[in-house]
Amino acid sequence: MPAKSRFTRLDAFAKTVDEARIRTTSGGIITIASLLIVMWLVWGEWMDYRRVVVLPELVVDKSRGEKMEIHLNITFPRLPCELTTLDVMDVSGEQQVGVAHGVNKVRLASVAEGGRVLDVQALELHSAQEVAKHLDPDYCGECGGAPAPANAIKAGCCNTCDEVREAYAQQQWAFGKGPNIEQCEREGYAQRIDAQRREGCRLEGVVRVNKVVGNFHIAPGRSFSSGNVHVHDVANYLEAELPPAEQHTMTHIIHQLRFGPQLPDELSDRWQWTDHHHTNPLDSTRQETPEAGYSFMYFVKVVSTSYLPLGWDPLQSTSLHSASDSTPLGAHGLGQGSQGSIETHQYSVTSHKRSLRGGDASDEGHQERIHAANGIPGVFFNYDISPMKVINREARPKTFTGFLTGVCAIIGGTLTVAAAIDRTLYEGVNRVRKLHSN
Repeated sequence: MPAKSRFTRLDAFAKTVDEARIRTTSGGIITIASLLIVMWLVWGEWMDYRRVVVLPELVVDKSRGEKMEIHLNITFPRLPCELTTLDVMDVSGEQQVGVAHGVNKVRLASVAEGGRVLDVQALELHSAQEVAKHLDPDYCGECGGAPAPANAIKAGCCNTCDEVREAYAQQQWAFGKGPNIEQCEREGYAQRIDAQRREGCRLEGVVRVNKVVGNFHIAPGRSFSSGNVHVHDVANYLEAELPPAEQHTMTHIIHQLRFGPQLPDELSDRWQWTDHHHTNPLDSTRQETPEAGYSFMYFVKVVSTSYLPLGWDPLQSTSLHSASDSTPLGAHGLGQGSQGSIETHQYSVTSHKRSLRGGDASDEGHQERIHAANGIPGVFFNYDISPMKVINREARPKTFTGFLTGVCAIIGGTLTVAAAIDRTLYEGVNRVRKLHSN
């Protein structure tokens, strides 16, 4: 017999000789069942280790001087494109009146004709260069008694109907159809309005704004400022004695309205609570009214949101986001995998609507609510920027050492329970046999 080592008495796993071991059929069955259970539990532990969860954080938004993109797609079935104007303004004093970049007007046939697409043009329908190139180079049109606009093609002149309209707007004069205005008669401005009476219009595109409190609205007629008041020339929109089929209303369908880039479908599917309905609650909204003088107001609270994918590198992401101003805002990380984050926005919204004639809200079941009279017909979006920022960070809920610890616990626990069950069955069978033998 070999000499015992000094560590022998420290052995916590005392061995038994083979002659002292008893193997039973029940023990073999329990062993196989235990192995299957261990494999199943280890597989579940592995899947839990590989699982990716989203950990939301709420922090103070410390960004300054940023821009924000508004993606919109809105249809007006009873408002022709010739009368549609999009204006943007914010508390910093910046105004974008008659936005003409990044947004298209899509002329639509009347609802009775199926609302098919008739034409797609940039938001500024009247191309002054196209009209003016057919004129005599020495031609200098009158501005209807108003000073020529500063952005006129030819200084001191109004060579197009649109420049006359701009001159009238600067003087805060109503323009209507431009009667007795040579340029408008030459271009057929009144005929164009009458030809589009039954048409609808869809605005689609992107507007880049300052990331401060502001609003944008779609209203009929050219806009201008009267003192500190923003007004629209709605004479053509509210023209009396039009047949019912040609009367205009602010009925609208919001197909899409979002702030910042849309999350890829892959992320939306992975994070089910970030689908389009939750991040863009105004999508597929429809509002109808039979009245021309009606105003719809949406009050939007915008919350900056960052999505940090698994393995996100903050230094690499910062360099990507600051590399180019021409890249769509927040979209820098979309093509960079785990290296770049996605910067976008979520929003919540409440809405209000009222007739410009005033009166109460008895039609909505609120007779105690009194509507103010007068105002501008249109659809108004007032957005406010939350001072907080939501960071959604992808992470694994379990580390590799946690996975190994779980595997060890599964094996040890399963075998311990199996041994107890086997011991109980063995002792029970022996006791029954003794009773029968006696």
